[in-house]
Amino acid sequence: MIILYIFIAYIIFLLGFIGINLLKANPVRTLAKDQNKLCGTGISFNETHEHEAYTVQHVIDDGIERIIYTPKERKHETPILMLHGMWHGAWCWEPWQKYLAEQGWKTISFSLPGHGRSTLQRPIFLCTLDYYLAFYRDEINRLPNKPILMGHSMGGALTQWALKYIGDDFPAVVLVAPWVAKNAFFDGLPLFLKLDPIGVLLTFIRLDAGGYMRSPKRVANALITAGADHSPKELHAKMTNESALVLFQHMPPFWVPPIDLQTPIFLAAGVNDAVVSFKGLKASAEHYSAAFLPIEDAGHNLMMEKSALETIGKTNAWLETQAVQNEDNPKQLPSIFNCSVYRKESS
Repeated sequence: MIILYIFIAYIIFLLGFIGINLLKANPVRTLAKDQNKLCGTGISFNETHEHEAYTVQHVIDDGIERIIYTPKERKHETPILMLHGMWHGAWCWEPWQKYLAEQGWKTISFSLPGHGRSTLQRPIFLCTLDYYLAFYRDEINRLPNKPILMGHSMGGALTQWALKYIGDDFPAVVLVAPWVAKNAFFDGLPLFLKLDPIGVLLTFIRLDAGGYMRSPKRVANALITAGADHSPKELHAKMTNESALVLFQHMPPFWVPPIDLQTPIFLAAGVNDAVVSFKGLKASAEHYSAAFLPIEDAGHNLMMEKSALETIGKTNAWLETQAVQNEDNPKQLPSIFNCSVYRKESS
């Protein structure tokens, strides 16, 4: 009986913790001030490598990691800003950044706080989507030209949030196996219960989502299929912890997807995605009137599957059809809270 009382008390505490933190997580209020506590600390790491077709700069500035690929023959003035998903960092885009650089695109991938080599600035279990969105906003504002946005998984959810809370006037958006438009929690929960019930239990006990990535086998089952360019062991070694709050935030009443968006959207989905339903991804493309690309025999991490180059090739072909031009997408005024505004990256 005592155990039952303890269990009920914990469930009440858990629901209270989730509810209080998400009720406080107001995107408008969060975006009204700078969230980067390391603003002004400057560059702590900077390394550049020259390749035949492009230059790669790896930099950590104000605690935020960026990996920048600049083609030596740039064909497109519009840059592409790339945001990773849960447990990942800027590193996950490497195969696609190489390909896009060879096609003349400048790309910038960055790591959210506590991911990749970006500094953790608040306890991971207190991180929310609106908190992450503030860093996304800063990366957008530090660029001289409004970028194409490309987001994977949770980064795809944050890209949807950017369209709603930052602006519906980007040159284009690419959603890569994103969280579904309307209710990511109820879309993903049946899949995770089937895939890893112990991971679900650990998430509720520990108040973070790191338990899903507790072994190479679990990582592989969730994210990749046979033939991916990362082995389960290699991928597991790069995983970071993640907030569980974010899983509850991309759903009503905390989230309602925008409608009638003007920004052109492309959505790529793995038919064998183990953590986001293919049915939900297709419905999301329909909700946003997005161009939809199903990838056969591919899982969640489309950037590192055996079909990765085919996928980015088709994505690039779509981007080419958008004929994005800087003068048609004027730069928004930089936020006064953007600590990088005084050190703008050159185009």
